[in-house]
Amino acid sequence: MTHEDDLRAWAKGMYTLEAATELLIRAFGGVYAEAGQPWIHTDEYSGKPWIDFEAIPEHIGGSSSGERSLLLLAASIAADVPVALGDTVVGLDRNNLQLVLAAIAHAGGSHEHTDVQTDEDGIIVSFGSKLPSLYPWPRNLHSV
Repeated sequence: MTHEDDLRAWAKGMYTLEAATELLIRAFGGVYAEAGQPWIHTDEYSGKPWIDFEAIPEHIGGSSSGERSLLLLAASIAADVPVALGDTVVGLDRNNLQLVLAAIAHAGGSHEHTDVQTDEDGIIVSFGSKLPSLYPWPRNLHSV
């Protein structure tokens, strides 16, 4: 397993952690998900990596505005880190904005939603097929 696979395995089961972890892995060539970042830690027992999203804001000095925006959004999705969304998204380029939209859709569980069937009174009568994500993770996206 790769470092990224280990991070994904650590986050598995909680949509917000999955989304924020995937955001760090995919943005800026994955540099912010690499070992050595101050928010990437190693479990002393398993030796597997994990992310301390709450530590991100204190370690982003010197980052570009786009990097800061994306890192703060990832921290906000995964942890109790408040951001001003209107101020934060304006710092994102198109590629990173696509990643953030996919992360929000994933954090909201849209990849697990089903088509709900109702009768004429609006009463749920059955659940249909699984729907695709509202905004799937982009494929072959080059983010710098």
